[in-house]
Amino acid sequence: MTVLRALKDRAAARPAHIVLSEGHDPRIVAGAVAAVTAGIARITLVGPHDDVAAQLVAAGLPNHPNIRIEDPTTSPLSPDFAAAFHALRKHKGVTPEIAETQVQNPLIFAALMVRTGHADGTLGGAVATTSDTVRAALQVIGKAKDAPLVSSFFLMALPENHASGRDAMIFGDCGLVIDPSPQDLAAIAAASAQSCAQLLGIEPHVALLSFSTRGSAKHPAVDKVSTATALLKAQHPEIKADGELQFDAAFVPDVAGSKAPGSPTAGQANVMIFPNLDAGNIGYKIAQRIGGAQAIGPALQGLAKPANDLSRGCTAQDVTNMIAVTVLQAHTTG
Repeated sequence: MTVLRALKDRAAARPAHIVLSEGHDPRIVAGAVAAVTAGIARITLVGPHDDVAAQLVAAGLPNHPNIRIEDPTTSPLSPDFAAAFHALRKHKGVTPEIAETQVQNPLIFAALMVRTGHADGTLGGAVATTSDTVRAALQVIGKAKDAPLVSSFFLMALPENHASGRDAMIFGDCGLVIDPSPQDLAAIAAASAQSCAQLLGIEPHVALLSFSTRGSAKHPAVDKVSTATALLKAQHPEIKADGELQFDAAFVPDVAGSKAPGSPTAGQANVMIFPNLDAGNIGYKIAQRIGGAQAIGPALQGLAKPANDLSRGCTAQDVTNMIAVTVLQAHTTG
Protein backbone atom coordinates (compact mmCIF):
# COMPACT_ATOMS: atom_id res chain seq x y z
CA MET A 1 0.00 0.00 0.00
CA THR A 2 1.28 3.44 -0.97
CA VAL A 3 0.64 4.95 2.46
CA LEU A 4 2.74 2.25 4.16
CA ARG A 5 5.61 2.84 1.75
CA ALA A 6 5.41 6.56 2.50
CA LEU A 7 5.33 5.85 6.25
CA LYS A 8 8.49 3.78 6.03
CA ASP A 9 10.21 6.31 3.76
CA ARG A 10 9.51 9.10 6.25
CA ALA A 11 10.83 6.97 9.09
CA ALA A 12 13.96 6.06 7.10
CA ALA A 13 14.69 9.75 6.55
CA ARG A 14 15.21 10.10 10.33
CA PRO A 15 15.83 6.68 11.90
CA ALA A 16 15.43 6.29 15.65
CA HIS A 17 16.47 3.69 18.22
CA ILE A 18 13.57 1.38 19.07
CA VAL A 19 13.69 -1.32 21.75
CA LEU A 20 11.57 -4.45 21.31
CA SER A 21 10.68 -6.21 24.55
CA GLU A 22 9.98 -9.65 23.04
CA GLY A 23 13.22 -10.40 21.23
CA HIS A 24 12.76 -14.15 21.52
CA ASP A 25 9.68 -14.13 19.27
CA PRO A 26 10.42 -14.97 15.61
CA ARG A 27 7.88 -12.42 14.33
CA ILE A 28 9.56 -9.67 16.33
CA VAL A 29 12.98 -10.63 15.04
CA ALA A 30 11.82 -10.89 11.43
CA GLY A 31 10.08 -7.50 11.70
CA ALA A 32 13.18 -5.97 13.28
CA VAL A 33 15.45 -7.37 10.58
CA ALA A 34 13.19 -5.91 7.89
CA ALA A 35 13.18 -2.52 9.63
CA VAL A 36 16.96 -2.44 9.94
CA THR A 37 17.43 -3.60 6.34
CA ALA A 38 15.10 -0.79 5.19
CA GLY A 39 17.04 1.75 7.27
CA ILE A 40 14.00 2.61 9.38
CA ALA A 41 15.51 2.14 12.82
CA ARG A 42 18.29 0.94 15.04
CA ILE A 43 16.98 -1.94 17.13
CA THR A 44 17.59 -3.44 20.55
CA LEU A 45 16.05 -6.86 21.15
CA VAL A 46 15.37 -7.67 24.81
CA GLY A 47 15.36 -11.28 25.95
CA PRO A 48 17.52 -14.29 26.83
CA HIS A 49 20.72 -13.73 24.85
CA ASP A 50 21.10 -17.19 23.37
CA ASP A 51 17.44 -17.41 22.37
CA VAL A 52 17.50 -14.03 20.66
CA ALA A 53 20.81 -14.76 18.95
CA ALA A 54 19.39 -18.03 17.60
CA GLN A 55 16.38 -16.17 16.17
CA LEU A 56 18.70 -13.69 14.45
CA VAL A 57 20.63 -16.55 12.89
CA ALA A 58 17.37 -18.09 11.69
CA ALA A 59 16.33 -14.72 10.25
CA GLY A 60 19.59 -14.49 8.30
CA LEU A 61 21.08 -11.48 10.07
CA PRO A 62 23.20 -12.77 12.97
CA ASN A 63 25.53 -9.78 13.11
CA HIS A 64 24.53 -6.25 12.22
CA PRO A 65 25.77 -2.98 13.72
CA ASN A 66 22.22 -1.66 14.05
CA ILE A 67 20.84 -4.64 16.00
CA ARG A 68 21.92 -5.43 19.53
CA ILE A 69 20.71 -7.75 22.26
CA GLU A 70 20.02 -6.84 25.89
CA ASP A 71 19.48 -9.69 28.32
CA PRO A 72 18.13 -8.22 31.59
CA THR A 73 19.72 -11.04 33.60
CA THR A 74 23.23 -10.08 32.48
CA SER A 75 22.94 -6.50 31.18
CA PRO A 76 25.26 -3.92 32.76
CA LEU A 77 22.26 -1.57 32.64
CA SER A 78 20.21 -3.64 35.10
CA PRO A 79 21.66 -2.29 38.40
CA ASP A 80 21.06 1.33 37.39
CA PHE A 81 17.62 0.41 36.07
CA ALA A 82 16.73 -1.25 39.37
CA ALA A 83 17.72 1.91 41.23
CA ALA A 84 15.70 4.04 38.83
CA PHE A 85 12.65 1.80 39.13
CA HIS A 86 12.87 1.83 42.92
CA ALA A 87 13.01 5.64 42.95
CA LEU A 88 10.08 5.78 40.57
CA ARG A 89 7.82 3.29 42.37
CA LYS A 90 8.85 3.35 46.04
CA HIS A 91 5.75 5.40 46.84
CA LYS A 92 3.82 2.31 45.75
CA GLY A 93 5.74 0.08 48.16
CA VAL A 94 8.41 -1.12 45.73
CA THR A 95 11.53 -2.04 47.71
CA PRO A 96 15.06 -2.25 46.24
CA GLU A 97 14.70 -6.03 46.23
CA ILE A 98 11.40 -5.90 44.36
CA ALA A 99 12.90 -3.42 41.90
CA GLU A 100 15.77 -5.80 41.15
CA THR A 101 13.24 -8.49 40.31
CA GLN A 102 10.97 -6.21 38.30
CA VAL A 103 13.70 -5.01 35.92
CA GLN A 104 14.12 -8.61 34.79
CA ASN A 105 10.68 -8.24 33.20
CA PRO A 106 11.41 -7.43 29.52
CA LEU A 107 8.50 -4.96 29.34
CA ILE A 108 9.83 -3.02 32.33
CA PHE A 109 13.43 -3.23 31.12
CA ALA A 110 12.49 -1.93 27.66
CA ALA A 111 10.41 0.91 29.10
CA LEU A 112 13.31 1.88 31.37
CA MET A 113 15.59 2.04 28.34
CA VAL A 114 13.24 4.65 26.90
CA ARG A 115 12.76 6.56 30.14
CA THR A 116 16.52 6.82 30.75
CA GLY A 117 17.33 7.85 27.19
CA HIS A 118 18.96 4.60 26.05
CA ALA A 119 16.26 4.26 23.35
CA ASP A 120 13.75 6.55 21.66
CA GLY A 121 10.69 4.29 21.84
CA THR A 122 9.54 0.79 22.67
CA LEU A 123 7.21 -1.79 21.17
CA GLY A 124 5.71 -4.96 22.67
CA GLY A 125 2.54 -7.00 22.87
CA ALA A 126 3.14 -9.81 20.39
CA VAL A 127 3.33 -12.14 23.41
CA ALA A 128 2.32 -9.99 26.38
CA THR A 129 -1.26 -8.85 26.88
CA THR A 130 -2.35 -5.29 26.15
CA SER A 131 -2.95 -4.70 29.86
CA ASP A 132 0.61 -5.74 30.77
CA THR A 133 2.14 -3.78 27.89
CA VAL A 134 0.22 -0.58 28.68
CA ARG A 135 0.78 -0.94 32.43
CA ALA A 136 4.55 -1.05 31.95
CA ALA A 137 4.43 2.03 29.75
CA LEU A 138 2.28 3.97 32.23
CA GLN A 139 4.32 2.96 35.28
CA VAL A 140 7.74 3.64 33.77
CA ILE A 141 7.39 6.19 30.96
CA GLY A 142 4.25 7.90 32.21
CA LYS A 143 1.73 10.28 30.76
CA ALA A 144 2.91 13.41 28.97
CA LYS A 145 2.53 16.47 31.18
CA ASP A 146 0.13 18.19 28.79
CA ALA A 147 -1.98 15.09 27.99
CA PRO A 148 -5.32 14.71 29.80
CA LEU A 149 -5.19 10.93 29.32
CA VAL A 150 -3.49 8.11 27.45
CA SER A 151 -5.52 6.67 24.59
CA SER A 152 -4.95 4.64 21.45
CA PHE A 153 -5.59 4.73 17.73
CA PHE A 154 -5.30 2.56 14.64
CA LEU A 155 -3.82 3.79 11.41
CA MET A 156 -6.17 2.30 8.83
CA ALA A 157 -4.47 1.92 5.44
CA LEU A 158 -7.19 1.66 2.80
CA PRO A 159 -6.83 -0.46 -0.33
CA GLU A 160 -5.07 1.33 -3.17
CA ASN A 161 -7.29 3.39 -5.45
CA HIS A 162 -10.08 3.37 -2.89
CA ALA A 163 -13.30 4.87 -4.23
CA SER A 164 -13.27 7.54 -1.51
CA GLY A 165 -9.97 8.96 -2.76
CA ARG A 166 -8.43 8.44 0.67
CA ASP A 167 -5.46 6.19 1.26
CA ALA A 168 -5.44 6.18 5.08
CA MET A 169 -7.41 7.24 8.12
CA ILE A 170 -7.00 7.41 11.89
CA PHE A 171 -9.54 5.55 14.08
CA GLY A 172 -9.64 6.33 17.81
CA ASP A 173 -10.03 5.04 20.43
CA CYS A 174 -10.40 1.41 19.35
CA GLY A 175 -8.17 -0.28 21.89
CA LEU A 176 -7.91 1.29 25.33
CA VAL A 177 -10.47 3.70 26.82
CA ILE A 178 -13.68 1.74 27.39
CA ASP A 179 -16.31 4.39 28.08
CA PRO A 180 -14.85 7.87 27.63
CA SER A 181 -16.54 10.90 29.15
CA PRO A 182 -17.19 13.97 26.96
CA GLN A 183 -13.93 15.42 28.28
CA ASP A 184 -12.11 12.20 27.44
CA LEU A 185 -13.61 12.10 23.94
CA ALA A 186 -12.47 15.66 23.27
CA ALA A 187 -8.95 14.76 24.43
CA ILE A 188 -8.91 11.59 22.30
CA ALA A 189 -10.03 13.62 19.28
CA ALA A 190 -7.32 16.24 19.79
CA ALA A 191 -4.62 13.60 20.24
CA SER A 192 -5.84 11.64 17.21
CA ALA A 193 -5.76 14.81 15.08
CA GLN A 194 -2.14 15.29 16.11
CA SER A 195 -1.37 11.66 15.29
CA CYS A 196 -2.92 12.12 11.84
CA ALA A 197 -0.70 15.09 11.06
CA GLN A 198 2.33 13.39 12.58
CA LEU A 199 2.06 10.05 10.80
CA LEU A 200 0.27 10.86 7.56
CA GLY A 201 1.53 14.39 6.97
CA ILE A 202 -1.96 15.64 6.08
CA GLU A 203 -4.39 18.08 7.64
CA PRO A 204 -6.76 16.29 10.01
CA HIS A 205 -10.51 16.51 9.51
CA VAL A 206 -12.08 15.08 12.65
CA ALA A 207 -15.52 13.48 12.91
CA LEU A 208 -16.96 12.56 16.30
CA LEU A 209 -19.22 9.64 15.47
CA SER A 210 -22.69 8.73 16.69
CA PHE A 211 -25.89 7.08 15.51
CA SER A 212 -27.19 10.66 15.13
CA THR A 213 -26.20 13.53 12.86
CA ARG A 214 -26.63 17.04 14.22
CA GLY A 215 -29.56 16.26 16.48
CA SER A 216 -31.39 13.80 14.24
CA ALA A 217 -31.85 11.60 17.32
CA LYS A 218 -32.22 12.41 21.00
CA HIS A 219 -30.44 10.31 23.62
CA PRO A 220 -27.86 10.77 26.41
CA ALA A 221 -25.33 8.90 24.23
CA VAL A 222 -25.83 11.55 21.53
CA ASP A 223 -25.50 14.33 24.09
CA LYS A 224 -22.12 12.92 25.14
CA VAL A 225 -20.76 13.22 21.61
CA SER A 226 -22.18 16.67 20.93
CA THR A 227 -20.79 17.92 24.25
CA ALA A 228 -17.39 16.45 23.40
CA THR A 229 -17.48 18.24 20.04
CA ALA A 230 -18.22 21.56 21.72
CA LEU A 231 -15.35 21.01 24.15
CA LEU A 232 -12.96 20.11 21.33
CA LYS A 233 -13.87 23.22 19.34
CA ALA A 234 -13.48 25.45 22.40
CA GLN A 235 -10.13 23.94 23.39
CA HIS A 236 -8.71 23.52 19.87
CA PRO A 237 -10.36 25.95 17.47
CA GLU A 238 -7.56 25.28 14.98
CA ILE A 239 -8.77 21.70 14.41
CA LYS A 240 -11.37 21.15 11.70
CA ALA A 241 -13.94 19.02 13.50
CA ASP A 242 -17.65 18.29 13.63
CA GLY A 243 -20.07 16.07 15.50
CA GLU A 244 -22.18 14.38 16.25
CA LEU A 245 -22.03 12.71 12.82
CA GLN A 246 -23.10 9.34 11.52
CA PHE A 247 -20.35 7.50 9.71
CA ASP A 248 -21.90 7.99 6.26
CA ALA A 249 -22.22 11.74 6.84
CA ALA A 250 -18.60 11.88 7.94
CA PHE A 251 -17.28 9.79 5.05
CA VAL A 252 -19.45 10.31 1.95
CA PRO A 253 -19.61 13.83 0.41
CA ASP A 254 -23.10 13.37 -1.08
CA VAL A 255 -24.51 12.21 2.26
CA ALA A 256 -22.74 15.04 4.05
CA GLY A 257 -24.34 17.53 1.71
CA SER A 258 -27.82 16.47 2.75
CA LYS A 259 -27.24 15.59 6.41
CA ALA A 260 -24.62 18.16 7.46
CA PRO A 261 -24.46 21.02 4.96
CA GLY A 262 -21.74 23.55 5.63
CA SER A 263 -19.77 21.21 7.88
CA PRO A 264 -15.99 21.81 7.93
CA THR A 265 -15.27 18.07 7.97
CA ALA A 266 -18.36 16.05 6.99
CA GLY A 267 -17.83 14.03 3.83
CA GLN A 268 -14.05 14.36 4.04
CA ALA A 269 -13.18 13.15 7.53
CA ASN A 270 -9.88 11.31 7.87
CA VAL A 271 -9.98 11.01 11.68
CA MET A 272 -12.91 9.02 13.04
CA ILE A 273 -13.58 9.23 16.79
CA PHE A 274 -15.80 6.47 18.14
CA PRO A 275 -18.04 7.11 21.16
CA ASN A 276 -16.83 4.08 23.13
CA LEU A 277 -14.66 0.99 22.86
CA ASP A 278 -17.56 -1.21 21.74
CA ALA A 279 -18.09 0.92 18.65
CA GLY A 280 -14.38 1.46 18.01
CA ASN A 281 -13.35 -2.18 18.25
CA ILE A 282 -16.26 -3.32 16.08
CA GLY A 283 -15.72 -0.50 13.60
CA TYR A 284 -12.05 -1.06 12.93
CA LYS A 285 -12.50 -4.82 12.58
CA ILE A 286 -15.34 -4.37 10.06
CA ALA A 287 -13.14 -1.98 8.06
CA GLN A 288 -10.32 -4.52 8.23
CA ARG A 289 -12.18 -7.76 7.55
CA ILE A 290 -14.90 -6.59 5.15
CA GLY A 291 -13.44 -3.37 3.78
CA GLY A 292 -9.94 -4.72 3.17
CA ALA A 293 -8.20 -2.01 5.19
CA GLN A 294 -4.94 -2.83 6.94
CA ALA A 295 -5.04 -1.94 10.64
CA ILE A 296 -1.72 -0.74 12.06
CA GLY A 297 -1.85 -0.54 15.83
CA PRO A 298 -3.03 -0.08 18.43
CA ALA A 299 -0.63 2.81 18.84
CA LEU A 300 -0.65 4.75 22.09
CA GLN A 301 -0.92 8.53 22.34
CA GLY A 302 -0.52 10.76 25.37
CA LEU A 303 2.66 9.19 26.78
CA ALA A 304 5.79 11.18 27.63
CA LYS A 305 7.77 9.05 25.14
CA PRO A 306 6.64 6.50 22.55
CA ALA A 307 5.54 3.04 23.69
CA ASN A 308 3.25 0.96 21.52
CA ASP A 309 1.25 -2.24 21.65
CA LEU A 310 1.00 -5.08 19.16
CA SER A 311 -1.76 -7.56 18.59
CA ARG A 312 -0.88 -11.07 19.73
CA GLY A 313 -1.92 -12.15 16.24
CA CYS A 314 0.53 -9.78 14.58
CA THR A 315 2.74 -10.69 11.64
CA ALA A 316 6.35 -9.71 11.02
CA GLN A 317 5.09 -7.06 8.57
CA ASP A 318 2.87 -5.63 11.32
CA VAL A 319 5.94 -5.36 13.53
CA THR A 320 7.88 -3.48 10.86
CA ASN A 321 4.97 -1.11 10.28
CA MET A 322 4.68 -0.39 14.01
CA ILE A 323 8.41 0.21 14.27
CA ALA A 324 7.98 2.89 11.59
CA VAL A 325 5.05 4.42 13.53
CA THR A 326 7.12 4.47 16.73
CA VAL A 327 10.05 6.11 14.92
CA LEU A 328 7.81 8.92 13.63
CA GLN A 329 6.28 9.42 17.08
CA ALA A 330 9.79 9.73 18.53
CA HIS A 331 10.41 12.82 16.39
CA THR A 332 7.74 14.85 18.21
CA THR A 333 7.60 13.44 21.77
CA GLY A 334 9.90 13.52 24.75
